[in-house]
Amino acid sequence: MVRRGSRIGIMGGTFDPIHHVHLLTALEAAFRLVLDEVVLVPAGIPCQKDPGCVSPAEDRYAMAIIAAASNPFLSVSRLEIERPGPSYSAETLRSFREFVGVDTELFFIVGADAAAGISTWYDSESVPRLAQVVVCSRWGYPLPADRLPADRSILVKVPGWPMSSTAIRQRVRRGEPIRYLVPDGVAAYISRRGLYLD
Repeated sequence: MVRRGSRIGIMGGTFDPIHHVHLLTALEAAFRLVLDEVVLVPAGIPCQKDPGCVSPAEDRYAMAIIAAASNPFLSVSRLEIERPGPSYSAETLRSFREFVGVDTELFFIVGADAAAGISTWYDSESVPRLAQVVVCSRWGYPLPADRLPADRSILVKVPGWPMSSTAIRQRVRRGEPIRYLVPDGVAAYISRRGLYLD
């Protein structure tokens, strides 16, 4: 539950599926920045991906709920799923800012891979005005320190390993195990729903 007057991290993504590196990133940012909470925001219609190649939003939301259930520092928002049209980070941050007011500190958590293309985002210049941008390291991607406003961005090094949602989908398609790459409940959900098999 987002509380006014607190320090809140906002971490968006397609989460198709959410995996342990996503969770590690959220918790490392929370620890390093002394955040009260990190809100995971599954994209409704990802603006830079082919909607036909993305799992239904409700499945991605359900997996995020399962992944966050055991950690009191994590919550999941339906904001982008319920908003019509493509999901834009600037609009999401604007909605959070309107809800929590000016006395709440917002931190927008993004991986180094996504941050490298932040200038191509819709209304990207508003993002660092609405929240401090927290760029978290990701295996194989340099931290783009020179592409972000120095006074509104923070760099966080996250321990991790090379893993992506794409790789997990490919493993499922090939019939390979994904246990320990995603939470057990997420693996069970993927199997039950028959996700990523075609």
